[in-house]
Amino acid sequence: MSAPTDYLIDRRRMRRKLAWWRAAAVVAFGAAGLFAATKFSDGDSADKLTPHIARLSLQGMITGDRDTIDLIKKIGDSNQAKALLLTIESPGGTTTGSEKLYEELRRVSEKKPVVAVVGTLAASGAYIAALAADEIVARGNSLVGSIGVLFQFPNFYKLLDSWGVKVEEVKSSPLKATPNGYEPTSEAAKAAIASLVSDSYAWFKNLVKERRNLSDEELAKVSDGRVFTARQGLPLKLVDMIGGEREAVAWLETNKNIAKDLPVRDWKKKTSLERLNLVESAAKMARAVGLDSFAGALEQVARAERGGSLDGLLAIWQGFDAQ
Repeated sequence: MSAPTDYLIDRRRMRRKLAWWRAAAVVAFGAAGLFAATKFSDGDSADKLTPHIARLSLQGMITGDRDTIDLIKKIGDSNQAKALLLTIESPGGTTTGSEKLYEELRRVSEKKPVVAVVGTLAASGAYIAALAADEIVARGNSLVGSIGVLFQFPNFYKLLDSWGVKVEEVKSSPLKATPNGYEPTSEAAKAAIASLVSDSYAWFKNLVKERRNLSDEELAKVSDGRVFTARQGLPLKLVDMIGGEREAVAWLETNKNIAKDLPVRDWKKKTSLERLNLVESAAKMARAVGLDSFAGALEQVARAERGGSLDGLLAIWQGFDAQ
């Protein structure tokens, strides 16, 4: 083989290696950007370093996730956040998650005033969160209430039976892992679940009674699980005022000595990797340049981010959007 031929072959090999390292550098740069975005996305920005009213938006299903709880703690510890404006758009969520949220908001209220502003809906677990506020403000057509607890489970044993499928099991006692949907639910199992629901329901009602200063008779009128418009809820003591954020801020200025015209600043929890699609993008980039194993690892992270469900007892309102 001639020297020029050897030279050309070596050049091609070098170019391949260089192309691989360039691709690896691109992926590494993307991974570094991903880390930086997730590491510092919830950091204190300049507008948080001056006196302000902190606005925290509570939306969607309530699970008591760590990011939300940590953000509430940060607001409570901030010397520059003089009050907390909690805006709510939620049908509720898990009972335990709502309890965690309520307790953390109450800790904030020990340090600074908290006012809740209801948008379209603050039902069930979301109303539990609103109960933590010193004042509840809602639009006339906002929906509040749904004071109750729910436990749902599918039962498909008849479907399995029609296909000749039977799930066998060996367990230590009759109520272990019941109900399971593979067999008719026994009366004992229903009674056991009912006791859980009753206990959490009693806790929810006592919370409403205490925080809204209701008599037993007044509590009975609002605790049958229905939702109320804020106009209906005002005389029932479920809300304190008809209005929105402007009225809530005015209430803080008048009743809690918050400086007039103090700016309202949004406090947002760490943006999830899944919502930003950064992990998926990095995985596609890695796969495009031939780094399949690295791409597979990133795809596993993305799947983990998307995972999650509402387990346990629920304090949630299941309604239909108005058309």
